[in-house]
Amino acid sequence: MRRRARRTALTALLLAAGATACLTGCRSGQGDTSSGDTTRSAESTASAASAQSASASPSASASASASASKEPFTGLTGAQISERALKATTEARSLRMSGTVPDEESGGTIEIDIALDRRGDCAGTMGMNGQGEAELIKTGDTLYLKYDERFLRAQSKGEPQADTEALVSLLAGRWTKMSAGGADAKEMAGFCDLDKLLEDAGDSNDDTPTTVTRGKATTVDGTPAFTLYETDGSERNTVYVATEGKPYLLRFESGSKQEPGALSFTGYDEPVPAESPSGEVLDLDGLDGMST
Repeated sequence: MRRRARRTALTALLLAAGATACLTGCRSGQGDTSSGDTTRSAESTASAASAQSASASPSASASASASASKEPFTGLTGAQISERALKATTEARSLRMSGTVPDEESGGTIEIDIALDRRGDCAGTMGMNGQGEAELIKTGDTLYLKYDERFLRAQSKGEPQADTEALVSLLAGRWTKMSAGGADAKEMAGFCDLDKLLEDAGDSNDDTPTTVTRGKATTVDGTPAFTLYETDGSERNTVYVATEGKPYLLRFESGSKQEPGALSFTGYDEPVPAESPSGEVLDLDGLDGMST
């Protein structure tokens, strides 16, 4: 039992790589073909999540802004807009990211909707290939997780039926908790640390050349935005940057057919609803004596 509970919790570790890569979309190329300037990329977005065009993405609600009387970021190249977006995004105290990232292990898709802050707190949900959902909360030194039955069964494929039934009976629909500093939760708890996430997004030794070109004014879920296109070889990623207030990254859509997905970013500098769940909570750290 202990082994299976641990593995299910660690599924969320797959989120970190995709999320970090998507945040770096703001910086992925320093070149702008419209201005003739091309410099080296600060972070490759090839491992980011997936390609959806702005017109085909219902979750982004991205549509051309016919009412815009003046094009945003006048006089700036795509690379310069990208740098401003990177600076604003990496200075955020909190944010929420939602969407899909690829799961390299299964070849499927991870769905996420998580808010996190620089204190290391986070709250949200995750799912795998539309097969159930897990809720997670990290507050202080404790990580809380709650799985629904579909999620547990999907993650238990290949296990003995008796073990699966026991796992479902023990965990389905119940809040569990672990020490955030423990072996089972340490890496996942680290993902909830926005400081580390944004530090990874801002730092890169990748010298892959990528060009950034200006797109058009648009909206993302009703928020005025400007479109940038990042071209890396045969792939073209799409980035949406806020045009009102700080130029935050609003959405990233990967152009990689091998790694489909997309992430939206909202809730900048808003409080993260990370509160300990009420009622009975199962202490997984107290299950060390349980056999598999």
